[in-house]
Amino acid sequence: MVSRRREVLSAYVTLTKPRIVLLLLITTVPAMILAQGGVPSVRLIGATLLGGTVAAGGANAMNQYFDRDIDEIMRRTRHRPLPAHAIEPPHALIFGLAMGAAAFILLATAVNLLSAALAIGAMAFYVLVYTLWLKRSSPQNIVIGGAAGAVPVLVGWAAVTGRVGAPAWVLFAIVFMWTPPHFWALAMRYERDYAAARIPMLPVVAGVESTTRHILVYSVLLLATSLALVPVGGVGVLYLGAALGLGVAFVAGAVRLRRDPTPATAMRLFRFSIVYLALLFAAVSADTLLHVRL
Repeated sequence: MVSRRREVLSAYVTLTKPRIVLLLLITTVPAMILAQGGVPSVRLIGATLLGGTVAAGGANAMNQYFDRDIDEIMRRTRHRPLPAHAIEPPHALIFGLAMGAAAFILLATAVNLLSAALAIGAMAFYVLVYTLWLKRSSPQNIVIGGAAGAVPVLVGWAAVTGRVGAPAWVLFAIVFMWTPPHFWALAMRYERDYAAARIPMLPVVAGVESTTRHILVYSVLLLATSLALVPVGGVGVLYLGAALGLGVAFVAGAVRLRRDPTPATAMRLFRFSIVYLALLFAAVSADTLLHVRL
């Protein structure tokens, strides 16, 4: 009985996609530090992260509810809780909706109404616009749908200031520009899976040559966007050096993928993209806290 309960609990945790949630939270705290010009209160950081975790986890649970048919087809996803029949589909949907309601209440009462509205708006966008519409209908699915993953920086900024300032929108744009090359690199590795599930990811509908070209273009745009935080956000030389170094490395990785469009090269860029995002936002925090100005 205890073993079964642990299995069910583990399945519900898996349903929230913890690694993706962690990636979203990596961008939230630096946004809060930049907005504060220092470290916000532990209570505010804790409440914001908890609310963001619950909202993102609920969105991921509902995403898997609606995608359970294609998850069963794709090798990469067929072991998720719903295709593996570890959780009943209606229970997953109820779980996701309950997490959304809990996130809104938590953020609205412990943080502020704007942060709650932004978190739930991102949740709705991810489920209704990306999952139910764009994912199955357009090769631009991850470009437009990726906006949902960029909202946590707005939530973090709003948690501190009660509004969304210009630097927050630059941070949003950084994550927005980062998402397509990050995900298209992964999609190149699992092109056959997406083709089998009839999901119009860019590598499936446009081919490898077009995909690598798009990845390179977005990598250059990402570099330019990251540099915009210097004049808009008032960050200094530490961040500037990190943005230049990491951005050039990202573009170099995209150039390598263009020259050698193999799954192995694509996965190297995919893994580096995660490191890139973590280090870039760590540089936002470090620069703010150390007050290294131009």
